[in-house]
Amino acid sequence: MSNQSLIIEERARDIGDFLVGRLLPFRKKRMVGPFIFIDHMGPSTIGEGSYLDIAQHPHIGISTLTYLFEGEAMHRDSTGAVQRITPGSVNWMTAGSGAVHTERTPEDKRDGRARNMHGFQIWVALPKEKENMKAEFHHVSKENLPVWEENGMRLKLVAGEAFGRKSPVPVHSKLFMLKIEVLEDGQLDFKNKLYGEVGIAVVEGAVEACGETVDKGKMLVSNEEGGCTFGVKAGSLLLIFGGEPFPEPRHIWWNFVATSQEAIEDAKTRWKNGEFDMVPNESGVIPLPS
Repeated sequence: MSNQSLIIEERARDIGDFLVGRLLPFRKKRMVGPFIFIDHMGPSTIGEGSYLDIAQHPHIGISTLTYLFEGEAMHRDSTGAVQRITPGSVNWMTAGSGAVHTERTPEDKRDGRARNMHGFQIWVALPKEKENMKAEFHHVSKENLPVWEENGMRLKLVAGEAFGRKSPVPVHSKLFMLKIEVLEDGQLDFKNKLYGEVGIAVVEGAVEACGETVDKGKMLVSNEEGGCTFGVKAGSLLLIFGGEPFPEPRHIWWNFVATSQEAIEDAKTRWKNGEFDMVPNESGVIPLPS
């Protein structure tokens, strides 16, 4: 990366019943540390009589991280996991050589009423030596995530290691993801607290960072190892993520991520031929894009 910090604006993407703002991948910056895909879902309302219904679809080469601020969803996957996700908790599915999952409005919320949805859907690429690991699923409730206050901010370590703390989410490389609520105007200094590449997604409010103002709906990728010092305004809500980048680039096509194009082609063939393990008690699949 050049010595210029990069500001990325959310680009609208339609995923069925509502729009998401895509932050990664971006043409000038494919990854931030091991993070390769970030969709900001909402805040939006799923209208009366409509529901979140994302049918069976496959992944390889990544872990998916779902984090909600508002709303609920039921996750089911080919490992047999069935897990409701509620605001503040983490669903972490490692696809490895292949996993299939669905995300739907829970049955007890399918009452026709409009409901708000707001959160992030994130993909974290696996290290090359773990790309073909067996699929697994983990849920970590919000009560088990490290939360603390310092310098007028409330911080939560969603995943990885940072600020001398460690999240119980079982990650596979050196990374971090933090949610920061700014309680009063001040400065946040990342020196010696973070490492590798740093992305700052502004969910609410704004930050002054690396000589730039980054507003709501934008993301700044810091060019400084471990991130720079930045000014924050009370009421701002930030998602800070990143970590040590991998030595090899990643190929990404549809829901597949791999260090080789051959692995992508193999996954395409397997999905087309129905060779992935499917989700128990689910029907309907999202076909391979043409």
